[in-house]
Amino acid sequence: MADRYSQAIAEVPGLKGEDEARRRMRIMSYLNITRFMPTLLDRKDRMSMAVGLEVRVPYCDHRLVEYVWNIPWEIKTAGNREKGILRKALEGILPYDVLYRKKSPYPKTHNPNYLASVRDRLLQRLDDPDSPLLPLVDAKRIRDLAASTNAGSHLPWFGQLMSGPQLFAYLLQMDFWLRQYKVKIVL
Repeated sequence: MADRYSQAIAEVPGLKGEDEARRRMRIMSYLNITRFMPTLLDRKDRMSMAVGLEVRVPYCDHRLVEYVWNIPWEIKTAGNREKGILRKALEGILPYDVLYRKKSPYPKTHNPNYLASVRDRLLQRLDDPDSPLLPLVDAKRIRDLAASTNAGSHLPWFGQLMSGPQLFAYLLQMDFWLRQYKVKIVL
C-alpha cells in the first residue's frame, strides 16, 4: 500500500515553469483531494443521512475538479484570496459581503493549552529528520509562526479555515497519515 501512495505522489505532474513551492502545493492539493476529501464527504453523507437531510456538494463534480487541477496557482488565488477564481466568477451574482466575507472556521479552538499542545507536538515532528512532512512544508516558516506570541490569531495558510492551532493540528494529522502509510515524497 505504501508503494502505491509514494508512486501516486511521484506521478503528480508539474506545470511548465512551476517552482518547488508551487509543486509542493500541488502535492498537498493532490493528497487533500484523493485522501482527505473522501473522508470528509463520507462524514457529510453519514451526518446528513442520519437526520434525513439531502445535501449536495456541487464543486465536487469530477469534471470541475479535473479542470481546476491544471489552473496555475496565481489564477486559482486571484485577488490573493483562497478560491479567488471562484469568487471572481461569482462577482455580480452573489452579494459582495457574502462573496468576500472572512471565512468562519469550525471548530474554533481558543484554549491556550490546545495551542501549546499541538504547537509543541508539531515542532517535535519538524525536529525529526525522517518526518515525511518535511519535503512538503516550509519548516522555517512554521517554526517562525510557532515562535510568534500570537500564533493562535494568524491565518498563515493562505487565509484558509485554519488559524495557528488548526494549521498545527492539520500538519500533525498529515504527518501521522504519511507515516501510517509509509509514504515517501520525492520532489
